[in-house]
Amino acid sequence: MSVDLLVEKIKAKGNPSVAGLDPKLDYVPEYIKKKAYAEYGKNLKGASEAIWEYNKGLIDAIYDVVPAVKPQSAFYEMYGLYGEEVMHRTISYAKEKGLYVILDVKRNDIGSTAEAYSKAYLGKVDVDGEAYDACPVDCITVNPFPGSDGVKPFIEDCKKYDKAIFTLVKMSNPSSGEIQDLISDGEHVYEKIARYVNKWNSDTIGKSGYGAVGAVVGATYPEQAQVLRKLMPESYFLVPGYGAQGGGAEGVKSCFNSDGLGAIVNSSRGIMCAYKKGNYKEEQFAEAARAEAIRMKDDLTSVL
Repeated sequence: MSVDLLVEKIKAKGNPSVAGLDPKLDYVPEYIKKKAYAEYGKNLKGASEAIWEYNKGLIDAIYDVVPAVKPQSAFYEMYGLYGEEVMHRTISYAKEKGLYVILDVKRNDIGSTAEAYSKAYLGKVDVDGEAYDACPVDCITVNPFPGSDGVKPFIEDCKKYDKAIFTLVKMSNPSSGEIQDLISDGEHVYEKIARYVNKWNSDTIGKSGYGAVGAVVGATYPEQAQVLRKLMPESYFLVPGYGAQGGGAEGVKSCFNSDGLGAIVNSSRGIMCAYKKGNYKEEQFAEAARAEAIRMKDDLTSVL
């Protein structure tokens, strides 16, 4: 199973963290943008190529430290076709470097639309009898709101093509509780979703003891994470909210199982923008990112 590959990479690097690649143009050093604008123009193409150079530098600096990267599709889609091409280029480059790739797309719908989304990212696209990978990632994020019939196509493709998903359960943003903390039949909505995730995951368990259906559980809500860990013992957690959103190592500890596994913790701005802190020059953005990735690794492993 794909989750077994993730566990292997986490163990090999002794690091349960994932670097989020959410490249706002404001994050990109000025010298990279100037070079891209001079070659391609100050337009969507130039912006996208600047982001590519930035991403490539980040990946080169951290690929031997972190086991995985997590591009967030929205930060590429807003630059149109050029941005989406750079996203695919980034995914391919990360895979070449041996990284596990989680694409944060939060897709879902009902019926044939859910099936199409799943084919786009996890399955195969048929072109008159020839099958193609449209976006060869290891894993994506999925919205459970449509219910079981919306999630089922993703699970089936996980089984068929050795992929994995992380289902939104308890998100890290401040207003997540407006819906996710509502009470239904004596339980919070996030607990209801967790029970479904545990059910969906039950027949996908791999040799690592974890299954293909994971959960997104925010670092900013450690008490809820403790409850959710018990409800989904065999699901891997993708944990946003560490660092820039306020979550710390002690807060994410409850996302892990007693074996020191069960969760991978995301940092996006903390790693990408590390050069903006301290005494770094912008030309040292990659060096700063590496230093922050190592610091985060040490921080997390100190509490596990």
